[in-house]
Amino acid sequence: MTAFSHQPVMLEECMQGLALRPGGIYFDGTVGGGGHSSEILRRTAPDGRLIATDLDEDAIAAADKRLSEFRGRYRIHHANFKEFASVLDSEGVGELDGVMLDFGVSSYQLDEASRGFSYMHDAPLDMRMDAGAQLSAADVVNGYDERSIARILKEYGEERFAAKIAANIVRARAKAPIRTTGELAAVIEGSIPAKFRQNGPCARKSFQAIRIEVNGELSGLAEAVRGLTRRLKKGGRICILTFHSLEDRIVKNVFRDLETDCICDKSLPVCVCGKKKEIEIITRKPIVAQEGEREQNSRSKCAKLRIAEKI
Repeated sequence: MTAFSHQPVMLEECMQGLALRPGGIYFDGTVGGGGHSSEILRRTAPDGRLIATDLDEDAIAAADKRLSEFRGRYRIHHANFKEFASVLDSEGVGELDGVMLDFGVSSYQLDEASRGFSYMHDAPLDMRMDAGAQLSAADVVNGYDERSIARILKEYGEERFAAKIAANIVRARAKAPIRTTGELAAVIEGSIPAKFRQNGPCARKSFQAIRIEVNGELSGLAEAVRGLTRRLKKGGRICILTFHSLEDRIVKNVFRDLETDCICDKSLPVCVCGKKKEIEIITRKPIVAQEGEREQNSRSKCAKLRIAEKI
């Protein structure tokens, strides 16, 4: 089995963005291997506190080992960050000094063949971040109808050949169920015209789309970002790393809405909508990784960091 590893993206930018302070209470909703969390705890010594969540039990075990030197100052819950309200309530935490969300898939999840996330390794078709979840990639590929598969590939993967891929998936599974990542990748590659296959494997977008569907990554995302932002203390910061345009658009729109003041018709003498500006957006344009990091960590190339502060 591959050792759990995940190089945190834009670590320094995230730490600076959180404006960390000793004694603060912080929430890391996607603890992964503990890269961002360990730095949060180190920089908020001696009494900073961290509450974290993750769906991947392998990630939790790796993070717990990495954070062991800070024992007593952190707690990791096997939960979706979207369940933040019940997690924080169970810890007796009301307001937060900062929130860190990193929506990237870990190196471990991609490189560990048995997890079935990658088209680069032939393995059982899985893609579940929570190994105990019911829905797997095999269920989506073999159980969804053609129209639903095409919609997922187009909406979540922005795949231009979604309809052709979906049709070929249905045709292939009629002969025998598609059981492995290699079988699925072969169907996808065979659905894309040769001139578009000249720059290497073309399955990435489709695999991303199926992974998003399996894990419900976009479902409830806007509500969670809004709720976590509102859970911040005055002056508290939220830092969010996204890795594809759909996530980034959701975060951008939530931040924009929370920063918007009164939306009444300007002809009205007084405000009747009651809407108040709740945050200050720190990053008018998202921060991207510097060239050196992009060269060292290819997974940072598509990352965007957005930061907001509660007012």
